[in-house]
Amino acid sequence: MDDLRRFRLALIAWAAGGEGAGAAAVVARELADGGVRTIVLVEGSSDQVALEALATRYGRDLGAEGVAVVPLGGATSIGRFLDVCGPAGLGLPLAGLCDIGEERHFRHHLERVGLGSGLTHASLETYGFHESVADLEDELISAVGAEGVQQVIEAQGELRPFNTFQSQPAQRERPVEHQLRRFMGTRSGRKALYAQALVAHLHLERVPRPLERLLTHV
Repeated sequence: MDDLRRFRLALIAWAAGGEGAGAAAVVARELADGGVRTIVLVEGSSDQVALEALATRYGRDLGAEGVAVVPLGGATSIGRFLDVCGPAGLGLPLAGLCDIGEERHFRHHLERVGLGSGLTHASLETYGFHESVADLEDELISAVGAEGVQQVIEAQGELRPFNTFQSQPAQRERPVEHQLRRFMGTRSGRKALYAQALVAHLHLERVPRPLERLLTHV
């Protein structure tokens, strides 16, 4: 297991608290001193996959650069992660990505740990925290286009399951973009699978703004 993965797992265990958190904190601090320069907090593993895949397309290796992309396991966990990553914890530079509906959690806890005050959408970006309009899947579907996404689904061998999903009574009258987004969340691991596949298919001139701005920041 490489040091960046060990750091990520130790940080997640530290933030979770409970038995073993102290030992995880020691490991996280040791590994951070070994070369982590920035922590990027994202809501889930699909966000992590997309960000790292896009960086690769730009010719970057975030791990080699000391940028650790850490999934929170849900936006409401941001407070616990800021406690261990922020000024009272590791004190490392931070950045992040969230859905616009979860902005309030990020804004509240950033202010609570002393990283800004009276934060607005615009000022969040100056601190390196960016928002997807709905969620990252929606951003990528819009960027690739419904036809392009269906080509990606076909390349993954899942066009028939998607067509079956479309024929369900609850889905028949919905826009195809909505169907695509819902389909990606119907099985464990599918969001991460398509995050990587859609980034690979994406024209670089159509990169979603939050992803582009976040990578520029770090």
